Amino acid sequence: MEGLNEKCIGEKKSRFQRICVYCGSAKGRKASYQDAAVQLGKELVERGIDLVYGGGSIGLMGLVSHAVHDGGRHVIGVIPKSLMPREVTGEPVGEVKAVSGMHERKAEMARYADAFIALPGGYGTLEELLEIITWAQLGIHKKPVGLLNVDGFYDSLLSFIDTAVDEGFISNDARRIIISASNAKELVRKLEEYVPEYETSLVWEAEQKKLSILSEQETELKYDEKLIWDAKSEPLSIIPQRESGFAS
Repeated sequence: MEGLNEKCIGEKKSRFQRICVYCGSAKGRKASYQDAAVQLGKELVERGIDLVYGGGSIGLMGLVSHAVHDGGRHVIGVIPKSLMPREVTGEPVGEVKAVSGMHERKAEMARYADAFIALPGGYGTLEELLEIITWAQLGIHKKPVGLLNVDGFYDSLLSFIDTAVDEGFISNDARRIIISASNAKELVRKLEEYVPEYETSLVWEAEQKKLSILSEQETELKYDEKLIWDAKSEPLSIIPQRESGFAS
């Protein structure tokens, strides 16, 4: 009990129980990206915050998850079963939740988290980040969204978003959804202080139910663990691979 009390005293108080971190399954070319992942993990530990992430044990995902787990905080990894052979090597870190597909993965990560942070990453990181920003813009949630802009990695993205604001495609209020900083300590502090400036008009639970139904449909229509997403159909609709006409 004495050790637990000492640990609690050493932690900063946070409004967040868990933060979801989006990041690459690669480490990136710069050591600064790897250092940032470790420092973010340590910052979460220092503030007594648990981690939700994509479940991989390699790349930046592995670094941030090990940093949080080694610091004594709880780690929840959410990963599609089909990705486990590719992104999980050795012993898994913390609690691993295997899900049926990508939509269920993102919905579960969002459900568990009180805030979101994107480290440097590729297509997957960007897609997860932009979707959670869009959900905030639609009023599905009011959870803070942060960019850890290591060595200006996200400068081009932020410039694009500012251009979209200037050209009338993104409102000024929606632009303020995104919080950015160059280091973990400053970013988490900004997330702690964040107050949303937009109205929540949709119900998060209803969206979760919708995603759950779609996940069941995805499972029923799956062939050989492969899915082809029809870009011409309604959002989130799917067609079986054998009917798509695309080569595997």
